[in-house]
Amino acid sequence: MTEPRMRLRQKGQQFPTQDLEAFLLAFGDNDYPLPETVRVLDEIITDYIIETCHEAASVAHHARRAKIKLDDFKFMLRRDTGKLGRVSEMLETDKELRKKRKAFDTDEGAVIATKERERAREEGDKGKKREGEKGAVDEDEERRRKKKKKKREEGEARGA
Repeated sequence: MTEPRMRLRQKGQQFPTQDLEAFLLAFGDNDYPLPETVRVLDEIITDYIIETCHEAASVAHHARRAKIKLDDFKFMLRRDTGKLGRVSEMLETDKELRKKRKAFDTDEGAVIATKERERAREEGDKGKKREGEKGAVDEDEERRRKKKKKKREEGEARGA
């Protein structure tokens, strides 16, 4: 495979200085690291990210795909069990958070509809629409809202 298209690198740092200083402090450096140390760390991190992406692109090309998938990164990290384990752990956490966000429906319309449905059940109506009652739940409208939400979530899942 030929080398990926070369792009001009941005001049200067890629990552905020405060983040890099905090990173260095976490690994035992001084409270105020030298500016050269921060600059070198920025270059090392940037080079590592670029090389990792190139290797994943190479794996995808070998698999006869134009797009890079998450599995390409996993395959590339297969020999480094520490990094692969951390990536797997983070992906699992992300999956759990997405599932919890889905369960915790913050859509105002759905919350209002749920409250109205509960009120209707208390009155013995079981969620059916009454003639002339303002704010009653329309089941067809609720189904449409759920379908729309499901399509939106599927679109986000494909995009991620």
